[in-house]
Amino acid sequence: MGGMVVAPQAPAVEAGIEVLRRGGNAFDAAVTTAFVQTVVDPQMCGIAGFGVANLRTADGRHQIIDFNATAGSRVRPDMWRDLLIEQDWTGYGYHLQGKVNDVGYQSIMTPGTVAGLAEVLRRFGTISWAEAIQPAIGLAEQGFLVSPELWRLWNLPAAGERVSMRERIAHTPASRQLYIKPNGETWHPGERLRNPDYARTLRRLAEAGPEDFYTGELAQRMAEDLEANGAFVTAEDLANYRVRILEPLWFSYRGYELATNPPAGGGICLAEILKILEREDLASLGLNSVEYIDFVARAMQAAFADWYGKVGDPAFVDVPVERLLSDDHLRARYELVRSGEPIAVPRRVAERGTTHVTVIDSAGNVASITHSLGSSSGVVTPGLGFTYNNCMNAADPIPGGPNSIAPGKARITGMCPTIGLKRGEVVFALGAPGGTRIITGVLQALINLVDHGLTPVEAVSAPRFDSQSEYLDCEARIPSWVRAALAERGFKVVENPSLYGNFARVQLIARDPLTGQLRGGADPRSGGVVLET
Repeated sequence: MGGMVVAPQAPAVEAGIEVLRRGGNAFDAAVTTAFVQTVVDPQMCGIAGFGVANLRTADGRHQIIDFNATAGSRVRPDMWRDLLIEQDWTGYGYHLQGKVNDVGYQSIMTPGTVAGLAEVLRRFGTISWAEAIQPAIGLAEQGFLVSPELWRLWNLPAAGERVSMRERIAHTPASRQLYIKPNGETWHPGERLRNPDYARTLRRLAEAGPEDFYTGELAQRMAEDLEANGAFVTAEDLANYRVRILEPLWFSYRGYELATNPPAGGGICLAEILKILEREDLASLGLNSVEYIDFVARAMQAAFADWYGKVGDPAFVDVPVERLLSDDHLRARYELVRSGEPIAVPRRVAERGTTHVTVIDSAGNVASITHSLGSSSGVVTPGLGFTYNNCMNAADPIPGGPNSIAPGKARITGMCPTIGLKRGEVVFALGAPGGTRIITGVLQALINLVDHGLTPVEAVSAPRFDSQSEYLDCEARIPSWVRAALAERGFKVVENPSLYGNFARVQLIARDPLTGQLRGGADPRSGGVVLET
């Protein structure tokens, strides 16, 4: 059978498929796709971003390449403690006075995307670094047609304390010049957006190698701009950045063996929710019934209480992974969920620009890569053409917690690319963009596939909900009487008018272990393309 690429952006999926058609493997295709994504979805991801890759070879080698961003050496643990307004109600990010952690130079962490994608190719690829970048160079130089999804992202108004993407892309002169026309409007759907500065940057990166981003000419230009504008990231931080090569976090669910990413990623939270749910027959409750949502949402709350309260960068925090997934702890969490007692999730009161690519090739190699800019800092170094991450927005500004700010420390991320096996054979791979809602999006797509027997398209498209605290956010396709009944059970139900709301956009491939036949599902909530060789 052939290979398959699933991702939110059509030009990126096409670039990945071309790699497979020319004989490249899943890892070649995934890296090529990821670079094109940085061109055509420039606020969702970029070379100054971060991410994680879940990789499995056809002969059974399995590795996690964690390229999370890390705080610059100039941060101080207590520097923002008096600026806290609140943690966002969705769980993603902290709102501070002046938005200093969310937009602008101080929101930037040391980026890992270039190092991470280079490591994927170095360990498992068959094409050269320059070959992987070439399609992205061409699109940046010749331009791409702005999609309706990108236009909506630029122009959607912000709610509450959040910063709109329009504010972000207007934050620095170099960003305004790229994304806002002289008449004050953003580029419209169907118009061609060219970025020659980024084409030159990518060409330099292709010719000089990934190390140029950290110790070469590109690093020097970046460091000079960051230094001149008060960023916490220094030239030394760039030079000292290293990816982390990790073993997957393995756990079982209804006869499947699942491999996901360990902390500081969202895999531990996903695993805990699934292990709580495994204690009951989900299918018998009826998909998205009152009883079903009540049970699953409370399981989400129980696991998120542990994730927010106990998980951080394992280089700085002793994360009790074994205890969180122990039978005693899971039994206690299940009993709490079924008791109906309120579940307190630790929050501060005074993963959201991301993308994903899933690839399986004809040999059975699998790559599931999530990469991001956070929700983008709005900072573009003049002449370089790319936006930096704003990962500081999800670091806890109050000292003493597992996710609190420290030099060189990564913050927790909801990213949880996951690969499922049965009797040693890969049967599905999935991941998503969407901040901390990645966890609940991957969760629901997975149980839709495994427990409810839905096809991949149905699994990613079904109505979705999210509950990381007392709030319960449901898409409007979940009937009003179901939502009303849940409100009577104590949930603070969010009034969400969207049929396909602001939830994670899951990219899923299922594989028949006997025939190798592939079936894909690209989330319809914002773009999404499935192509097969």
